[in-house]
Amino acid sequence: MQFLVYIFTYPILLGISKLPWRLFYMFSTCVYILTYYIIRYRRKTVTENLLLVFPEKSEQEIKRIRKAFYKHMCDMFLEMTRSLSITKEELIKRYKVVNLDEFHEYEKKNKSIITLMGHYGSFEWSNAVDLVSINPCVGIYKQIENKYFDRLAHRIRGRFNSRLIPSHKVARQIIKDKQDGTVCGYGMISDQSPKLNNAKYWTDFMGIKVPIFLGGEFLAQRLDVIVLYLHVEKVKRGHYEVRFIPISENSKEEEKFYVIKKYLQLLENQIREKPEYYLWSHKRWKHRNAQVPDGAIVD
Repeated sequence: MQFLVYIFTYPILLGISKLPWRLFYMFSTCVYILTYYIIRYRRKTVTENLLLVFPEKSEQEIKRIRKAFYKHMCDMFLEMTRSLSITKEELIKRYKVVNLDEFHEYEKKNKSIITLMGHYGSFEWSNAVDLVSINPCVGIYKQIENKYFDRLAHRIRGRFNSRLIPSHKVARQIIKDKQDGTVCGYGMISDQSPKLNNAKYWTDFMGIKVPIFLGGEFLAQRLDVIVLYLHVEKVKRGHYEVRFIPISENSKEEEKFYVIKKYLQLLENQIREKPEYYLWSHKRWKHRNAQVPDGAIVD
């Protein structure tokens, strides 16, 4: 069944990816109308999330953010499809690193870099960084249940020979790279909600106490890498400007939880400034009322 779904869907995705840009975004608008008004994909979850973190906003403002979010979400996921056929030159132009010289200076320090990202802006085109970096960049991704679509996602994200590591193997692989003397840049999305049995640290995110994923913090302090934050700004449809913001150049010397708290602060600032570009459809705050496991740290 998985294979049948794949062979039916793949030619459609490939065809969409080759549309002229104007038609491509017209199609995205049609998908938005279908998703928002007819299918109403996760409308309840999105609305609950927005009301939860923005209790001060009016009903009209919540609706405005919600609509803008769905428009952006459709653009972003179709842009992932566009990666099937986009050229290197187009990708670099549309996902522009505005402080590339500064990023190169970090790369020249002969230390690996972990770049922490959020589900904000366009995280699907972040592999464009590998096209302009000095050291090889490695993407961390979560495997898809359908093995054929997982292979497709792997192919899309690694299309320009970027190296990819599935999330369940990331610690082992980065530690091995360190032991082998391999210097890389690792991109890691760190605003996921961990499973309750793995919820070792709870702190405020958007004013709500929730468990925090500590993978980036753990690896940064254990391996003493440089830690950066990827600030993504959507300039207009299909065009993003990204900036690397330092979190720590000596992460091993930082106080415990400094790295993750600084990351959350930077991400929260972006969300509050332009909330429509955050991925409100995922259940980031689902554990907010759960009982904190024994031994967990609450900050």
